[in-house]
Amino acid sequence: MKTIKTDEEWLKKLLPEGFPYPSSTIISGPGGTGKPLVELALVARWLKSGGSLIGVPLQYPNMEFVKTALKKLYNIDLQEYHRQTAMIQLDLTISEYDDANGNVLKANLLKPEIWNKVIEKADSMIEKGDMGTMIFGSALNLLLFSPTYKDEVIKNIEYIIKNDKSKTYLFSVSTSAFADKIELWEKAADNLMFTRMEKPMRLFCSVSRMLEVGFSKEEIDVPISPEALMEIKKVAEMTRKRIIPEMMKI
Repeated sequence: MKTIKTDEEWLKKLLPEGFPYPSSTIISGPGGTGKPLVELALVARWLKSGGSLIGVPLQYPNMEFVKTALKKLYNIDLQEYHRQTAMIQLDLTISEYDDANGNVLKANLLKPEIWNKVIEKADSMIEKGDMGTMIFGSALNLLLFSPTYKDEVIKNIEYIIKNDKSKTYLFSVSTSAFADKIELWEKAADNLMFTRMEKPMRLFCSVSRMLEVGFSKEEIDVPISPEALMEIKKVAEMTRKRIIPEMMKI
């Protein structure tokens, strides 16, 4: 099993032998517990190590939030990695997918066949090295609010993270709704991590399992400022209020 080592001391404590790849990872926990910020620590290390990246950050209204968070928290300028990076933005108003600008695609990710097509399209747009491609996605639970596509989405993501070893998958999901369905993804993933929040705005992270590498069973206090945690929480709440009513009509 290949691994990458992280720069972050708190993540080193959790994963002293490194993060395994290719593999699939679910970061799970209640809404508002900082899951994407933990996820971005692994994304930053992946890019610095030479990996290619496709981002599907559903809780962000545009890609600027990803760029800002990576810069503020992990001192990485996404523009420096533009040749090896593509982003996919959720757009429920189109039937399939369209080019937005540069390395950004817009796609109706509710439809599993479109999810699969646009991932392959994005993968064809980027330069790839020996590490291959990581697909990182956040707030994937938002897709489950569609009564029409919910079951199809669950099956598609479950199949991908369980069976596709051609890429590395890193997904964060909220268990505040559909916890029983999300448990299917948790069971299917190679790696499983959890986050929780304590007042006043303290983020904790733990590892439940990791593929073929040792890990700490200790719960770690993640040193991210309350201001950063509050900012991501506000963005996530605004996105939920905007997207969920639209999803429930489809």
